[in-house]
Amino acid sequence: MAGIEKELAMEFKSEHQKMLLNLIFTSNWLKHMDNARLKPFGVSAQQYNILRILRGAKGKKMCMYEVLARMLDRAPNATRLTDKLIAKGLVLRERSDEDRRVVHLLISAKGVELLDRIDKSSKDGFEAVARKLTVPEATAMNITLDKLRS
Repeated sequence: MAGIEKELAMEFKSEHQKMLLNLIFTSNWLKHMDNARLKPFGVSAQQYNILRILRGAKGKKMCMYEVLARMLDRAPNATRLTDKLIAKGLVLRERSDEDRRVVHLLISAKGVELLDRIDKSSKDGFEAVARKLTVPEATAMNITLDKLRS
């Protein structure tokens, strides 16, 4: 990939401006790559994120607000996204007996199987992008990104 100057065909006012635009540009590039990776499996990046969160609960039910709090992209349409996953048989929904407003979610066996297939297909593609960095470089980037959000 060419440098950000060539990609955007522009000069930058400062290294800080270049860094911010580079972050936005790279984030969008990764999102497009992620969407292309997930398209053959019939799920969006947000749906994939919900499935991963539910798999991470290791068989325990989660309330919708817990899932929302853990999402990478806290979409206001998370309920609609979850409804689509339920319709596909990837997620199970159960209303609380104590409070009918509370909805518990659980990944289904079919959902776990789909994630396993996606994970296997990602080893050589999407994850290869991250492996372009050494572990110390990835650690430094994580510290820097956390610093930006602090």
